[in-house]
Amino acid sequence: MASLDNVHTEVLEPLVTPRRIREAHPVTPEIESLVLGTRAAICDILHGRDRDRLFAVVGPCSIHDPRAAVEYARRLKPVTDRVGDAVVVVMRTYFEKPRTTVGWKGLINDPHLDGTCDIGAGLDRARALLVEVNGLGLPCASEVLDPITPQYVADLLSWAAVGARTTESQ
Repeated sequence: MASLDNVHTEVLEPLVTPRRIREAHPVTPEIESLVLGTRAAICDILHGRDRDRLFAVVGPCSIHDPRAAVEYARRLKPVTDRVGDAVVVVMRTYFEKPRTTVGWKGLINDPHLDGTCDIGAGLDRARALLVEVNGLGLPCASEVLDPITPQYVADLLSWAAVGARTTESQ
């Protein structure tokens, strides 16, 4: 009798646990304070309690080169310091691309940019980058595409977006 499960599966590889990734790249008290403070500031702006400032998510469409992203963050930080009284700036650190059919799926799903789908390495790189950017004093934003990835990075995000194609995901 033919199998009903994993009919087209060639290999099953266990994914590294969120706990292991979080232990490898822990949140410092300063980062925790930044994330919580930025979340509260965004909430105040969106609910009209802070009418003096705007909220802006700025940065690259997606992260493919962590070194370039850190360089961008280093350049963005002084700008955010200058405009902080008028704008709460959060850096885009989008690691997944919600493709309908073809194209690069993002740093988490393809961190080597070669189609190997090394998700464990992608999750590790994404979290390491978030720790580094937050450590610079710059809050981070990302798009949440599924219920799995946030377990690895949500504590480092001040803003999580749900995109149009994300709504297609169960």
